[in-house]
Formats: sequence, structure tokens, C-alpha cells
Amino acid sequence: MPKSKKGTQKNKLRDSQYYLNRELSWLEFNSRVFHEACDPRTPLLERLKFIAITSSNLDEFFMVRVAGLKQQVEARVSKLTFDGRTPQQQLDDISFALRPLVAQKHQHFEQVLRPQLVKHGIHILNYIELNSKQRSFIDNYFEEQIFPVLTPLAVDPSHPFPYISNLSLNLAVVVKNPDTEEELFARVKVPRVLPRFVTLPADLGIKHNGKPDVWTGIPLEQAIAHNLDFLFPGMNILEYHPFRITRDADLALEEDEADDLLLAIEQELRKRRVGGTPVRIEIQSQTPEAIRTRLLNDLELTEKDVYEVDGLLGLKDLMYFMSLPLPQLKDSSWKSVVPTRLQRVGEVTINPNLREGMDAKDFFSIIRDKDLLVHHPYQSFSASVQRFITQAAHDANVLAIKMTLYRTSGDSPIVNALIAAAENGKQVCVLVELKARFDEENNIYWAKRLESVGVHVVYGLVGLKTHSKIVLVVRQEKDSIHRYVHIGTGNYNPKTARLYTDLGLFSCCEELGADLTDLFNFLTGYSRQKSYRKLLVAPVNMRDRFLGLISREIENVQNGLSGRIVAKMNSLVDPEIIANLYAASCAGVQIDLIIRGICCLRPGIKDVSENIRVISIIGRFLEHSRIFYFYNNGEEEIFIGSADWMPRNLDRRVEAITPILDTEIAKDLQEILGIMLADNRQAWELQSDGTYIQRRPQENSPEASSQNALMAMAVTSSGIANNLMNINSK
Repeated sequence: MPKSKKGTQKNKLRDSQYYLNRELSWLEFNSRVFHEACDPRTPLLERLKFIAITSSNLDEFFMVRVAGLKQQVEARVSKLTFDGRTPQQQLDDISFALRPLVAQKHQHFEQVLRPQLVKHGIHILNYIELNSKQRSFIDNYFEEQIFPVLTPLAVDPSHPFPYISNLSLNLAVVVKNPDTEEELFARVKVPRVLPRFVTLPADLGIKHNGKPDVWTGIPLEQAIAHNLDFLFPGMNILEYHPFRITRDADLALEEDEADDLLLAIEQELRKRRVGGTPVRIEIQSQTPEAIRTRLLNDLELTEKDVYEVDGLLGLKDLMYFMSLPLPQLKDSSWKSVVPTRLQRVGEVTINPNLREGMDAKDFFSIIRDKDLLVHHPYQSFSASVQRFITQAAHDANVLAIKMTLYRTSGDSPIVNALIAAAENGKQVCVLVELKARFDEENNIYWAKRLESVGVHVVYGLVGLKTHSKIVLVVRQEKDSIHRYVHIGTGNYNPKTARLYTDLGLFSCCEELGADLTDLFNFLTGYSRQKSYRKLLVAPVNMRDRFLGLISREIENVQNGLSGRIVAKMNSLVDPEIIANLYAASCAGVQIDLIIRGICCLRPGIKDVSENIRVISIIGRFLEHSRIFYFYNNGEEEIFIGSADWMPRNLDRRVEAITPILDTEIAKDLQEILGIMLADNRQAWELQSDGTYIQRRPQENSPEASSQNALMAMAVTSSGIANNLMNINSK
């Protein structure tokens, strides 16, 4: 193709009409999550869970994305996104798309799920529905348990409008002084230290056939609202109205000016606790105009920031009901299986006197035999990743452990193993990413604890987040040094490993070990490594390598060969990658994308993306793994790692993607991709206009749930028949 013609096509493929807006695509994702709450095939308590997740997602969306756009508007930023919108246009479009979803979410809970809960013995009552004995219990509970915690705050010339904390539920209360007839305004915060729902004792609960039902209670705010006389004695209570505030909660950190990154982030966290600018207020639709106006004026919000709802505010608290002992209303239980090869590995012996032969088969010999792929939560995190690090901590031959921690659990066995390793005299280096959003405080705690026992702790790099999921273990074996690696797609967090789908590769490949050694030197020292033997590393070579892999498929098709790309990730946003995928489609490369969340690419556009198909899979597990497959004229190459195709991952984060060198593991990954592409139960197909259509089985065809299929495969491959459980589609 002549150069000018290539340039014309390149410019055409970057036209804003071919790109979906990132924020609106995220709202489409949250709509798919909400759909799980509406789908009758989803068990009832799981439907409540998806309502809660949808609400929690929206909280974070406002705290970060909407707050950022509002800041841009205030700063008069007029720069267009690559889909052609200004910040104000994005805010307007978000509001237009989101309000119907919010209304639908609350209506579905009040009109559909709440009545269904009653049928199964779960009664979320209003105070006015209680009988005299039930009211007496609630009133006594208020006086003994709630009242001492409350602090009513008056608002008048001598009492300025109080600070309203982020995501707090509050009551706006109007009282009248009977002596002066003056109406006064006050705010009462619903305390987070108490459960959101007050449970009635079994003998006072609603009964069915003479037996108490499963749960009866009321929302905490109603127990407070109907006992306001305790808070305002001598006053006449005229009215009360619940409201909820969302504030900007993103860290504003000037890293270049911070001498001590740990101290700087601790200071920013203190600011976050106080909270940033309000960005949203949620109120009930029947809130009087006078109360509404007062709240908006005092909080410096406008009508555009108001979200009216009917019924309960703060539906993320519905997660509370997942603790009820009703397995028939939840997804069938799933216990991760131990991969067959790891079943020979015994528990780690922590007796320092037992230096050799700790297990019949140690983890390192398993990896020396052959690379190992683990797939969570289908396969056990504790029996693989956690055991690998724990065994390394107590193995006399291990000299050093290096790893990155982006997010981990509050009671992390991984961190405990690293502490044990340091106490055992091993060289331990951990990069703790202090800038992991909303996990900063937890990571600061672990960083300080690790430092206190002599672990070398690095706090990340200025200007870059370290998002890679990597472990390097250095071991003395006879007269030589061997390096063992784990390169994954997910965090070293045993709790999320039960909920998120992630992949991890164990290997003792010398080139991967050498690459991780270079990468850790880049993270901890002044290395400016520009080339890696096998790894794709951001922000060093990953973008160029991916563009080169796409270009190779284009060239193969142009030379009369076949071209094929399959990629699975969380989000696809990067405009350069998208433009190159469009070019590949125009050349005739067949492309399938499995994108759980945001996708800014428009598939199915004639002469642009007609060879591209996009699906999103939403199910009981959060799809979090990243897999990249390139046909390469039959010499397939497949990769896994931590990065999505987003500018932040490719340019502003330290990421690691590894090629899969073992042919059997490569085939396993291709099978996983094939199962997902065939999903007709949890898969949604992206349309050219940005909407999604859920796949349904054809008439007389069975449902094919990819997550159910992968659970069944894990059980079968483990060889443990008694672990079989009911994983049929619901």
C-alpha cells in the first residue's frame, strides 16, 4: 500500500466516531452487573449481592471518575477525549445514562426482591410495621445500644453546618421549640460502628406455621428516626429525612515534591478521612423542597448532583444478608481443588532443626520438572502460591525472596511468610505499592511491619504504580544458583483469590529468572534496563511488543496467510492499540476480545472493525485474568500477565507479561479461551453502538456457562472425585 494511502487509513481509524467513551462504557459494565440482580436464574441472596456490588461500584465511580471530571470542569479544561467529548459533556452524558439505572435498581429491590425475601422468611420491615412488643424491643435497644453513640448536631448562627463525612448516611431533622415556635434544623449521623440492620430476637420475629422465620428486623436509621425525642428532649419533632453524601476520595499526591513517599501518602490519607469536595447527594424522592435546598446550599452542590431514590439509601449494605444460613438461596458452594502435581507436596515443616527432606516432594522439584500453570479460584491459591512462598521462607537452601505486593488481605499469610523468611536470615525484598487505590492504609501497615523485621521494603517508583504480580526465589542447589519465579495476573491476596479468576505461572526458566532479576533491579535501584529476554515489561517494551505482535498478524494476512488474535482482559481503552486492532481487522485478521469491563473499541463497523467481536463475561467470579493469543502462522504465541490494554497500564505502571513457553500449558490456555468464547449463559456481546446483548442458548440447546465448565474441569483434572459438587447452570 502506498505510504500516503497508509497514512490516510491510519487517520481514518483514529476518528472519534470509532471510539466509545470510557465512562459510559463503565456504566454499561455496571448495568451488566445489575442485570445479575434481575436475572431469575441467579439465586435470591446472590441477587441481593449484585445489588450491593452495583451500589458499591457507583460509590467508587463518583469518588474517582466523576470527581475528576468535575475538577476538570472547574479548571476549565476543554480537552477532548479520543471519543470527542469535553469533561462537561461527559458529566452530562453520565447523568443522562445513570439516572434511569439508579431508579431501576431501587425499584427492583423494593418491588421485586423485597417481596421475594418475605416468601423465604426474610423480613426487612419499616418501624411503623412493628407491633407493640417489637417496638418496645427496638426502643429499648435504641436507648441501650444506639443512643450513647449518637451526636446530634444543631445548625444555627452559633452552630455552622457540620462536616458530613464521605459515604455517611444521615438524618436531616427539623424540630420546633414549643416556647418560641421557632423551627430548627439538625443533623444526626447514622453510626457506622453499628450494624446497618437491627435484628429482632427470634421470639419477636415474624412466624410461619408457628415457627420463627429466618430473619426479622429494621434498618438502623429507622430505629433512630423513631426515637429522636431522646436526642431532642423538650422539642417537637416535625420531620426527618435521610440523605447520603459522596465526596472526592482520590489522592492528590505530588510525588516529585515528596522527600518521603510513605509520609506523604500518610498525610494524604488523613486528608481523605476528612474528605474532599462533595460530588453527589442521595435523598429520598419525598424530601421537601426546603430541606433539599438547604442541603444543597450548605454542601455547595447543585441540582445536577442530586440523585433521588425511592426506599432505602446505601444499598451496598445489603451484603449483610449474605451471612444468613440459607445455602439454598446462594450459589452452590465451591472449594478450590489442589492441582494434581501439587498433591504430592506436603505441608511445610517450620521446625528449624529439620533442614533437609521437609516433604516427600518439595515445591521446587515440582517446578524443576516442568512449568506449572494455576487457575484461581478453580485451583487452590493456598496450596500453590501461598505454599510456594511459605516453603521458600522455611527452606534452608533459599537465599533470597523478592516480590511485589499491590493488594493483600488484612491478615495476610503471604506477609507472615515474608516476615518468617527475614527472621530465618534470608534476603527478603518487597516492593509494597503504597499508591494502590483504597488499599493505601493497609499497605502502609504491612510495609512498616515488614521493615520492622529487617525486610528491604521499597515503596514504588515516582510517577509509576507497580502493578506487576511477580515473585523471585533464589535457591542454592549443590554448586549452582537456581531462580524460581511466579508471574501472575492477580494480587497476592488469599481472599480475593477465592472470588477473582486469575492465572499464575511457576517456572525455573533461566531466562525468566534473569528477566525478573533485572526487573527487580529496576524497581529497587537505578537500573535503566531497556531490553528483556522474554518478558514484556511496561513502561519499557510492552507497548511496542504488543504493537509488533499485532503488526505481524497483519503482515501474515497480507502475505496470503491466516491471522488470528484472541485477547482477554479487564479493560480495553488505549487508542493506539485500538487503532492497530482496527487496522488488523481491515487487513482481514480475525479478532475475538473478551473484555469484562470497559471497552472503547466499536466492533462490527463495516470497513473498520467488521472482523472484531467483543464479549463480556459476568458471573459468580470476577473475571480478572489477562490472556493474549497470537496465531503467528501456526507458531502460536500466548501470554499472561498483569496488564490491560489501557494507557495507564502501558505507560504509567510497572507491569509484567510473560510468554508461555510450555506447549501443553499453551494448549490449556487456548482451551480456556475457547470455553469462554462459547459461553451462552454469562456472556454479553458488544454492539457497535456501545450496548450489550446477553447471549441465550438456541432453542433445544443447553446453557454453556464458562465458569461452571471451568469448575467441572478443575474437579476432573484434580482426580478427586469426592470434591464434585453441583455446578449445573441455574
